[in-house]
Amino acid sequence: MNNKLALSSQIITSAHGEPADIVITNGKIVDVFNSTIITDQSIAITDGMIVGIGPYEGTKTIDAKGKYIVPGLIDAHVHIESSMMTPQHFSDALLPHGVTTAITDPHEIANVLGKQAIQFMIDESDKADLDIYTMLPSSVPSTPFETSGATLTANDLAHFNHHPKVLGLAEVMDYPAVMNRDDDMLNKLNMAKSAGKNIDGHASGLSSTALNVYRTAGILTDHECTTAEEALVRTQRGFYVMMREGSVAKDLLSLLPAVTAKNSRRFMFCTDDKHPDDLLKEGSIDFNIRLAIKNGLDPITVIQLATINAATCFNLKEKGAIAPGFEATFLFVNDLNNFTADEVFLRGKKIVKNGQLVISTENELTPPEQIVQTVKIPNLTENDFMIHMAGKTKAHVIGVQPNSLITDHLIKTVDKDSNGYFTPSLSKDQLTLAVIERHGKTSNIGLGIVTGIGLKKGAIATTIAHDSHNIIVVGTSTADILCAVRSIEQHQGGLTIVSEGVEIDTFPLPIGGLMSPLSVKEAAHHLTKLHETFTNSGSRTEFNPFLTLSFLALPVIPSLKLTDMGLFDTTKMAHIPIPAAES
Repeated sequence: MNNKLALSSQIITSAHGEPADIVITNGKIVDVFNSTIITDQSIAITDGMIVGIGPYEGTKTIDAKGKYIVPGLIDAHVHIESSMMTPQHFSDALLPHGVTTAITDPHEIANVLGKQAIQFMIDESDKADLDIYTMLPSSVPSTPFETSGATLTANDLAHFNHHPKVLGLAEVMDYPAVMNRDDDMLNKLNMAKSAGKNIDGHASGLSSTALNVYRTAGILTDHECTTAEEALVRTQRGFYVMMREGSVAKDLLSLLPAVTAKNSRRFMFCTDDKHPDDLLKEGSIDFNIRLAIKNGLDPITVIQLATINAATCFNLKEKGAIAPGFEATFLFVNDLNNFTADEVFLRGKKIVKNGQLVISTENELTPPEQIVQTVKIPNLTENDFMIHMAGKTKAHVIGVQPNSLITDHLIKTVDKDSNGYFTPSLSKDQLTLAVIERHGKTSNIGLGIVTGIGLKKGAIATTIAHDSHNIIVVGTSTADILCAVRSIEQHQGGLTIVSEGVEIDTFPLPIGGLMSPLSVKEAAHHLTKLHETFTNSGSRTEFNPFLTLSFLALPVIPSLKLTDMGLFDTTKMAHIPIPAAES
């Protein structure tokens, strides 16, 4: 639905001094325009809109009891699919944390099902209480170096531009297509520009010259900065920088030194990808706020980053501030230095009290069969996962960096059997990695070797494999790798752990192979159980193994990745063989 508030005569007369529907008294209003606190004024609300700040009377009075009144928080960039929940359950998870608006990119499920997936996500988002806006996926597939379930052209995307909650073109991650003036990419960029809509970026590892190309092309934001220096280069060129703190990529602390009183309005917060267990345990943008304040950033500046900055960037003119003409969407907070939403109001209606939802939500969902039948793979055998070393003793190996999307490109001596095939080694922490095309298109299987996952026995697999979301699996033996893949096929997607040919635990994700119909508490319970099973096997525990695994297939993040087409070197932008030349 379109949540833009209509201008009524009652709104105008209330602003002039007639009794408002609601008056909020005794609150400390956070003024994001002047970086101050207003302590001696009331807030008048009519028809869900703030009509005045001052001495007002209302049909109903709410005493804020000295609490801070903060605009509703905005997540500037998030993939709902990474929460493993449907949009309605995602909404229920975020609202108690004071996040009232999310700007989303459904490119995860769009890579599986194309236009049908975008329509599904928009329709389900319209049913949610959270204001969910959509940026249209720009890169499906994200690169030509993998097999996606769909291809989206500018013509495919143009169909959705009429929707009032479609804000523009989502993260453009295919820099070569921009630089080489690829016709379809130019059509997508021009489609967004001609419609007056935003274009998000994805500028991981790009040089200053490449950033110039991106800004010239109209790309306005980037959420891939990992250092303060990178952030400043981007703000110098007119980008908005989204400071990301999610479940895998945790960049906020590294970026905070870039934020100053002079440039703070060019920064925003985002989560990008956050799992349900982390949402339940930490929160969402409210966690970013607490972390930034704890590490020295001024609380009001931090609130600007979480509210008005994102609203301004995305032209959400009625969001992000406590002022006349803005939505009456705000939260009560007891202590800015220990930021927690106590009560949350959405267009004048209280929806959260004492951190709990007080509204009933409708979460019934019956997805089309195409949405829940997406794992289509050929008959496989153990032989499909054997890596021949072609007489070499050294291999190109993917090195995992804990809690990072970036991997190392290593050359390591590996073990082989008598027939010259790679043998996984627990002592060397060298395991077999495979990506299986699961969209029923090519039957490709990409093979590689990975170190740093820390798996001690069995195999783990998932259909969450950014961005084409083929099956990705890592294991200590080909038998367990095959067992894990078969488990994924049986459940039509999810996350699974197997050992000695037995399925130990699985969290099914039947909706596009990415989402569950469960609530945040139920989904978090499944993930917690999976992680406990992984830990009890004696494997590494200092990072999330499934999240780490899911990004090992993403060929737009340095340095060495694996797609269904094979091992991929991001510096060469080409697939390479596994065996390495002897030094």
